Order: sequence, then structure tokens, then C-alpha cells
Amino acid sequence: MDQEQLMREAADEKMINDAFQVLLNNYMNSRHRKKTDLITKAFNFAKQAHKGVRRLSGEPYIMHPIAVAQIVCSEIGLGSTSICAALLHDVVEDTEYTVEDIENMFGAKIAQIVDGLTKISGGIFGEQASAQAENFKKLLLTMSEDIRVILIKIADRLHNMRTLESQPANKQYKIAGETLYLYAPLAHRLGLYKIKSELENLSFRFEHPEEYADIESKLEATRLSRHQSFDQFTAPIEETLERMGLKYEIRERVKTPYSIWNKMQNKHVTFDEIYDILAVRIIFKPTSRETEAKECFNIYVELSQLYKSHPDRLRDWVNHPKSNGYQALHVTLMSKEGHWIEVQIRSERMDEIAEQGLAAHWKYKEGGEYSEDENELNEWLHTIKEILDDPQPDAMDFLDAIKLNLFASEIFIFTPKGEIKTMPANSTALDFAFSIHTFLGSHCIGAKVNHKLVPLSHRLQSGDQVEILTSKSQHVSPSWINFVSTAKAKAKIQSILRHDNREVQKAGETLFNEWLKKNGFEPSVALTNQLAEFHEIKHREEFYQAIGEKTILLGEKDLDELHGKTKKSESGGGWRKYVPFVKAKKKEDPQPELMVVPEKFNRKKPIYITDDNIHQYKFPTCCHPIPGDDVLGYIDNKNQIEIHKRTCPVANRLKTSYGNRILDAKWNMHKRLFFDATIRMTGIDRRGLVNEVTRVLSNQLSIDIRKLMFTTEDGIFDGSIDLRVHDCEELEQIKDSLKSIEGLKEISRIM
Repeated sequence: MDQEQLMREAADEKMINDAFQVLLNNYMNSRHRKKTDLITKAFNFAKQAHKGVRRLSGEPYIMHPIAVAQIVCSEIGLGSTSICAALLHDVVEDTEYTVEDIENMFGAKIAQIVDGLTKISGGIFGEQASAQAENFKKLLLTMSEDIRVILIKIADRLHNMRTLESQPANKQYKIAGETLYLYAPLAHRLGLYKIKSELENLSFRFEHPEEYADIESKLEATRLSRHQSFDQFTAPIEETLERMGLKYEIRERVKTPYSIWNKMQNKHVTFDEIYDILAVRIIFKPTSRETEAKECFNIYVELSQLYKSHPDRLRDWVNHPKSNGYQALHVTLMSKEGHWIEVQIRSERMDEIAEQGLAAHWKYKEGGEYSEDENELNEWLHTIKEILDDPQPDAMDFLDAIKLNLFASEIFIFTPKGEIKTMPANSTALDFAFSIHTFLGSHCIGAKVNHKLVPLSHRLQSGDQVEILTSKSQHVSPSWINFVSTAKAKAKIQSILRHDNREVQKAGETLFNEWLKKNGFEPSVALTNQLAEFHEIKHREEFYQAIGEKTILLGEKDLDELHGKTKKSESGGGWRKYVPFVKAKKKEDPQPELMVVPEKFNRKKPIYITDDNIHQYKFPTCCHPIPGDDVLGYIDNKNQIEIHKRTCPVANRLKTSYGNRILDAKWNMHKRLFFDATIRMTGIDRRGLVNEVTRVLSNQLSIDIRKLMFTTEDGIFDGSIDLRVHDCEELEQIKDSLKSIEGLKEISRIM
């Protein structure tokens, strides 16, 4: 062994031991029962198991489990059982050791958690569809047994996101997409606000690096003026809190780049038009646990003497905590500069629970030391358990159902007896019925809200008192799925409908098989799929259902399809429906062929979309990308490549479910082709405005207007223009030119 290698190994050894020592020191400073021997034993075992293995970044592999254990200990606040499981979480998956070996050495509890983490590791499904969705289902199943599995999995994901630079771009999009779709909402639901924010920001940074850098630089440029606003706003508040004799801390909370960008997308505004970038957090030491709620409101009363408060923006999470345990009083006050500023009033205990979530609850139990096993699982886990008891046949439907409950804000509903039920915002009377009992939901004919009769679809407001009305003759209708919004209600309705549909599907399948035999074909899954696709139906069950319901009548065209006689142009427009660009076409031009991905295709390298090869890719109508948009490629079931915007909701689902099929895609266009784009405008109406808009577009910019629509109501106009442009840069120039027109207030791109 040469000198250089010895020095490198010695440096690695020092780095590993230093990192472990930091972990031990942090653990010793916590209030957990001290079990350093067990943690040291787990560290030595994992270090030996991963010996000689390195991560893509080049560092020894054991640094990853140590980092995950560090997050588990310091940022989530868990104890020895979780720290050991975090150190051992990759041993079973990546080495020769088994769960039984872990159990023999570290006991049943740690082995159970490691087993849970191993079951949900990525990659075990290879190319199989919905691998991540299936993994997520397993994660939730294990989580309902032990919440620590998911807390460690979130820590594992956080460290992977912090070290994502070493991965190729297609992997970055897959992991960032999954993180935003699943792990950030989970962290939010478990009350891990800091981790949730960091996961969102890191995902944003890798998916949209330019927008991230732009917002970061604008935040830096406005930092000084923000500090000045904060100091001016809080100076009189500090005097008031001093006068009240409180021990307190006032913190400046700045919106994260991701939440700023998200608001810019949803509200179609620029960075300069976002006024709630700054918020103020008051954290005080209460006289006692019993008086902290009263003291929150005392502070609010005093603040409303200093500044005018917004009557519709008082959020009382103190008396009605969120289901993840979050407590605070949110008020919005008008600053002297004329901006609304949100103020969050919290006790020290509330602040710690807001930042650390579930784990912080243990800290406030009676007694000096505490054990993780005292954890109570909240109602949300029971909801998930119910959905898991009747899992969806399609893993993506299941994921969407869970997602409905993950990020929902909450309202409070009273039963006829005065009990409070927490429901997601936008819940209907039917959601409420299913939340109480499946029988009540499936036989619901209406409800009385605040003693007035309302239909099933009535949306509930916080504070409503609801009585559900039922009838034995009532039966679940397919239309119900359109006006429920909770995961539980959707899952139950789909379950009942599926049960009803099975008989129809069975009859349809029998009819189809008889038809095939009559026409000389042997029934098979391949033939079923071929005809289902011919009728533009995604799932076999739906195809059988349509035959059973007689909405599809099998005939000559179906036989032609099976014999391969159908022309492409007859079945849904062929390649043309995927073409997003306009190009002069001669009669003798051959019909372009879509690219089929070869077996040994290098998925790590980016694909380049050029003027000459653009016709080889599919452009589905879900997001209308144009050159300049951040895009990715997706290899579909026919091995053809679809191009999606990275922000596209369809792409988000694909990243989460079919991560192995995601490709990095880049534009290399030279302004030869035109693309459709739509701009939306709102503003103050006046005579001659439309004329000015068309003059700027046609005369000044020579832009081809395809369609112009304007509506006016009470002096405010709303309009949209369909244009043909070369790329995003040209679109931005158009928007900038339109901004010079007097009266135009908001200009945004819709497609």
C-alpha cells in the first residue's frame, strides 16, 4: 500500500470518527436516557459493514448513516433507538447482513424499524411502474406500526437532498420531484416545519436553478430595506412587551425562495408584487403552562392598539391546534408603510413544537428523562390506516388520495351534540358524513348545517354545526366522487363503486372473450390492451366495464385493428396531436417518425431538442412547453419520449412513480419554428385599450395574433391573447412591451 493511500485512509478515519463524536456529543446534551454503548456498538457495526464503499460524491459511505443519525438526533430530537436504526438503515439493503442479524445484536425494536426502512428503499422494483408509489404505500403501512420509520426516512431523504449535486440531472429531477410530491407534505403533516421548508427549497433549487438563483439574488438585494422595515415595525412592539414585563424574543421570518416562487406562479405576480415576504415572530416565556393561551391573546390585544389588525386574518391555532400539534396565534397588522405584516405569537413550548413537530411533544412530558415509546399517533395516522385497509388498485390514485389529506388546511366542525371535529378545508357535508362512519356516508341524503337543510355537495365553513340526514334506500352514486375532497370519503366511495362495478366488468369480460373466439382469436391480455388503447381507454377494467355497460359495441373497426388494417390517422390523430410547433409543410414531405428509445440507451446523458429532431418527440397537451422552459423527458410505455415542463402536474406524478424513465432534456433551438402561447391580462378598462394592445403586438413587435378575447365588468377588464412565438425570451419581451400600456395591471403566461 503506497504512502498516499495510507494518508487518505487516515484522513477518512479521522473524518468518520470526528463526525461520530459530534453525534455522540449532541446526544449527550439531550434529555434522552443515555445509551451511548448501544449507539457506539451500532456505529462500529455499520462502519465495518460499509467498509471500503464510497458514495458518488467520493466520501466513505458510512458518512451518510452518521449524517442521517445526526439529523434524527439534533433536528428531529429522537433518542437512542432511532439513532441506532438510522446508523444501521442501509446495512440490510447494501450488505450481506440480514434483519435477523440486527435483531440478535440490537433487539427486536431496532430490527423492526430497520426492516421497515429496508422495505421502502428505492430501486427494488427496477423498471416496474409506480415503484415509488408502492414504496410509499409500504412506508405508510410500516409507519402505522411505528412512526419512527417515517421520521428516519424523512431524515434520510433530507441528507440525500443536501448531497444531490453528485447525482446526474435525470436522477436529480426524479429525487427532487418525489421530495416535493411526498416527503415535504409528510414533513409538514408531522409538524417538521424547518425540514419541510428545506426539502421544498432544495427541490426547487435542483429543478429550476435559474429561478432559484434569481429569487436568492433579489432577496439579498432587498435585505437591507427589509431589516429597516422590521426594525421600524417592531420598535413600538418591543416597548409594549417590555411594559407588560414579558421575557420575549422577536424574530424576523423571511419567506423561503420556494414559497415566493410558488406564490408568483399561483397568483401570476412578480417578485416586487409579493408583500408578505417579511413576517414577525414573537416568542415569549409564559408565567405557566395554564396561562400561555391567555397571554397570547393579551399580547394580541396590546398589538391591536399599536396597529390596525385585519379582521379576516386572525388564526387561532392556540385553542384549536392543527392535527400536527402546531399552536400559535396568527394576526395580520397594517404597518406604517402601508403593508400588511403577519405576526405569529407563540410561547417557547409552541415554538419548539412548531419547529420540531411530533418529536418535541415528548420533551414536554412530566419527569426528567423521556423515552420515545411514549409517542401517541394522531388521528391522521388512523385515517391513513383506514385507506390502507382498502388500498386502491392503482397506486397513483392511492398516492393522490393520501396527498389530499397531507397539505389540507383545517376547519372546525361541531356535531349536533357540540363535539368538535377537525376536517380539511373545502370539505362537504358528504365528507363529514364519511368521516363519522361509512354507513352514514353511503346512505346520506343531505344535511342540516346550522339547522338549515343543505345538499350533499354543500361546502362547510369553520364553526358550522352539522347534522347528517340518511335514508336506507339511498345508494352511492358515481357523481359523488366529484364533490368530496377528503381522502377517506374518496377511498370509501371508490371502494363501494368498485364493488358494484365488478359484476358489470365480469359480464363485459365474458362478452369480449366470446366475441374474440367467434372471430377466430384466442383471448389474451395483449389483445385486450390493444383494443383498450384503440378506444383510448387506459385500464383493462374500464374497457370491460364499457363493454358491459354497452357504451362500446365491438364491430368491424375493432377487427381491422386486430388485423393491423387501421390507419394511424383514424386512431386519435396519430403523431399530429403531439406536434406543438408550426412549420411550412410541402405536400411531398414524409410523415415524421417518433423516436423509439433503443435498449442500450444512456439515460444519464441529456437529450437535446433541436429544430431538426423536435418532430421525433411527443408534446402532450398537459403543459405546452416552449423553448426556454425548464423541461424533462419521459420514456412512455411505447418507448417513445414525451417532453414536459418540470412544473407540469403530470410530470410531478411521473417523477414520483416512474423515476427510472425520466431524462434530462435541453433545448437547442434557433428561432426557426413558431410555438403557440397564451397571455392573460387584467387591468382598468378604458376606451382604445384593445387597439393599443394590438398595435404594440402587430406594429411594434410584428407578432402573429391568432385569437383575442376581452371581457369587461365594473370597469375591470380580463383578456387573453393566443400568439405564435419562437421561445420564452420572445414571450418575456412581449410581456415587457405590454407593461408600458396604461391601465394594464397584471400580465401572465397561461400556456
